[in-house]
Amino acid sequence: MSDLPDSDSSFMLLHNPRCSKSRAARALLEERGVEFAERHYLDDPLTLVELYELAARLGSSPRAWSRRGEEAWSAANLWDDADDDAILRAMSAHPILIERPILVRGRRAVVGRPPERILELL
Repeated sequence: MSDLPDSDSSFMLLHNPRCSKSRAARALLEERGVEFAERHYLDDPLTLVELYELAARLGSSPRAWSRRGEEAWSAANLWDDADDDAILRAMSAHPILIERPILVRGRRAVVGRPPERILELL
């Protein structure tokens, strides 16, 4: 079961309040009066099923939205040739590996790097 939104009228910000880019994305949504759910994914990690759904909604390999510089990357024994399944499983076990912020709207999603990229879904 997934808690990710399934309607184009629903938004969810995968958010880390300690991250300046994530806070900036949140502020952009608030400035525009967009109603959205906020999920602190470090405290409420995405399930493996949700991560597979997220990959489909982003339309890119998990490698493209992973934080490969984190210690958890090497702790998970991920190498340059790690496949998508291995990366998603590592993200499930170590949510710090997920790039942030990510805005999900229905069946689409975008990584907010830079934060203004989230405006693509509005």
